[in-house]
Amino acid sequence: MNGVPAVRLAQVSRHFGAVKAVDAVSLDVADGEFFSMLGPSGSGKTTCLRLIAGFERPTTGQILLHGRDVSATPPYDRDVNTVFQDYALFPHMTVGENIAYGLMIRKVPKREREQRVGEMLTLVRLPDIEGRKPAQLSGGQRQRVALARALINRPSLLLLDEPLGALDLKLRQQMQVELKTIQKQVGITFIFVTHDQEEALTMSDRIAVFNLGRIEQVGTPADVYERPTTAFVAGFVGTSNMLAPSAARPIAGHDAPLSIRPEKIRIVDADAPIPPDCQGAVGVVRDVMYLGMYTRYLVTLDTDRTVDLAVVQQNLDTSSADVQRVKGQRVGLIWRRDDARILRTDLDRSGVP
Repeated sequence: MNGVPAVRLAQVSRHFGAVKAVDAVSLDVADGEFFSMLGPSGSGKTTCLRLIAGFERPTTGQILLHGRDVSATPPYDRDVNTVFQDYALFPHMTVGENIAYGLMIRKVPKREREQRVGEMLTLVRLPDIEGRKPAQLSGGQRQRVALARALINRPSLLLLDEPLGALDLKLRQQMQVELKTIQKQVGITFIFVTHDQEEALTMSDRIAVFNLGRIEQVGTPADVYERPTTAFVAGFVGTSNMLAPSAARPIAGHDAPLSIRPEKIRIVDADAPIPPDCQGAVGVVRDVMYLGMYTRYLVTLDTDRTVDLAVVQQNLDTSSADVQRVKGQRVGLIWRRDDARILRTDLDRSGVP
């Protein structure tokens, strides 16, 4: 990462009594990056966002925005805007008045306000609704208006706190694509907080995975999904087979915990040879779940009858009747060695490259 980062957290903690909501987090976010903070409820991601916005003060550590220490700076003195899940639009104002509100506070002349409101409505693909009230809009439209209002002041950093959480699935997926497109158009840094792994994988340049107030891993979507470094990341981001050292030993020949994604495993004949660049196991198909586009198999391993491996295969040439016939059969499982990830337990959880 070159140049001065848009955001730098240096050993930042936020304690609420004995609770460490954020625990010694260090993180750099590059200028112009779409960066996501991903984690379950209570993992510290939203508190981290509030610290960057200035709504919370760090107990320890420093927060720098474009190289400037803002650890004790109030929100209104930071070049930052925030979009919330509940939109926070003024119900008595029109769409145009909501979007222009920040410019009115800054006493921007009326003609310039009107021009910039028009530009924002075009950007978020909502022309001709300037005179409507928020109650006359759909959830997706209200979210776009909230985005336009946050962007009209041209902040150097936009924070988004679970902004798509109130939308239905189809609209949420549509907005994921549109948010990323808008971010590329305006070219400013977006920091996006979510508990939804699909949102993070779809939109982000990089992702920080949070757990218990700390960062477990930082990387591109492919890094985090394909190369998880901890059991938490492997289990939270997507679905993964987790093998304890005792189960991994007869398969991989070592005593480290192992993670294998279900879609990386192929089902073959029980006596099929294992290629040199692969690992494998033999077991019995305990259950079969036909899910339309793909089928999920649970295979109980011969080497440890307490361990089931999940296998996912696309239904390219099979029907529900075809896949059910496999249940109870003894099969071989093969995956590339590179797809079996050894999980470390001694991580440096810094988000600084």
